Amino acid sequence: MRIAADRAAEAGIDWRDCPADWGLEKPIQCGWVTVPVDYAEPNGRKIKIAVDRIGNTGSAEDRQGALLYNPGGPGGSGLRFPTRVTKKNPVYTKMAAAYDFVGFDPRGVGHSSPISCVDPQEFVKAPKPDPVPDSEADKRAQRKLAAEYADGCQERSGWLLPHMTTPNTARDVDVVRAALGEKKLNFLGVSYGTYLGAVYGTLFPGHVRRMVVDSVVNPSKEKIWYQANLDQDVAFQMRWNDWKAWVAENDATYHLGDTPEKVEQQWVKLRATAKKSPLGGVVGPAELIGFFQSAPYYDSAWASTARTWSKYVAGDTQALVDAIAPDLSDTAGNAASENGNAVYTAVECADAKWPTNWRTWDRDNTRLHRDHPFMTWANAWMNLPCATWSSKQQTPLNVKSGKGLPPVLIVQAERDAATPYEGAVELHKRFKGSRLITEKGAGSHGVTGIANPCVNDRVDTYLLTGKTGSRDVTCAPHAAPKP
Repeated sequence: MRIAADRAAEAGIDWRDCPADWGLEKPIQCGWVTVPVDYAEPNGRKIKIAVDRIGNTGSAEDRQGALLYNPGGPGGSGLRFPTRVTKKNPVYTKMAAAYDFVGFDPRGVGHSSPISCVDPQEFVKAPKPDPVPDSEADKRAQRKLAAEYADGCQERSGWLLPHMTTPNTARDVDVVRAALGEKKLNFLGVSYGTYLGAVYGTLFPGHVRRMVVDSVVNPSKEKIWYQANLDQDVAFQMRWNDWKAWVAENDATYHLGDTPEKVEQQWVKLRATAKKSPLGGVVGPAELIGFFQSAPYYDSAWASTARTWSKYVAGDTQALVDAIAPDLSDTAGNAASENGNAVYTAVECADAKWPTNWRTWDRDNTRLHRDHPFMTWANAWMNLPCATWSSKQQTPLNVKSGKGLPPVLIVQAERDAATPYEGAVELHKRFKGSRLITEKGAGSHGVTGIANPCVNDRVDTYLLTGKTGSRDVTCAPHAAPKP
């Protein structure tokens, strides 16, 4: 393990202006860090990890090193992170004065030996089959699609699949740390980035200086990843219900129903209409879920999602079609979304053993769907390739504190859909000396990027001074979305 990091420390990073097609303007710089595909064979095949940075905005005395960021996924690119400085995002002003902001594409993602499972233009084609099955034949068709997807991953990217694990990505992070010339790592991870941070903290406890994890994946071995996805379905339903209540409260603006029940009826009606005859020929129930799930994910999508739906109900079908339909001319965007999905699947399938018996999946998802219909089947089919995955599946790491791990700051919204609250509580138990900041009554995924002084001030204080405060804190929610 040490070999790759020692080599990287010696080589450093040759920082240059970013390639023109990366969309990262000066003064952001880009570079590469070489890592082994397999850490058991440090002299074997290598890949390059794409990294970028912007220097701290304060003085040389203010500088506290590099802050490395991962936005989650698995499959998300962190390369946009330095643009929070160039765009002068006020939430990050104090952090940016002290730290270089460093982003990276994890292995398999974007510019770091991207993997693929299917032709991107095929991947985005619509409409896809309705995720909610009406019959055994529907289930058989979806199972066939999932198995074909798994085979496609093996065919197109099989050489990297066994090595697409979270522990390997954490090892890559340590090599990046060494290449940056940093003795210890400062890390901000959101969503899946929290699991990457938790695994890094377990493997390299003495290499952590400061770590903020925001919207926490439950790190329990029993949850990674099959059970975690079932837990998500329950939390998504809760947050979907929160959004419907908000839409109903704002019926004067949206005219979608003045009770959550009436809003739900409109949703059921919309799904049925799109199932019978896809809107604009391309928007069926699967595409609707893809679009509408951004509301349970992020409060920032509440108003825009409701507005587009409201236009549809008022007779403007095109607004909804334009918002959802794939753009086959956007080949770069389509390649990026296909790659993101491929990495998501590859990491989750490689990290852990999944049930291989269809009866287990059928039983669990049928039962959950009864009370939590919004996401359950869509989520099941997305993960089902892991049931027939042909490359090696590992046993998840036992996440825990080790010698030298400093206090970690954990930030979590109470009603998060994508990473339910219990995950933050679980990591808090496992990382001794950690502190938990709970945003009560809120449910946006990714708390540290939202303006809420109670949260922002504590995150800043921790990153600037290392102080976590003497106890866990509950913050009032950030401002509710305006219709």
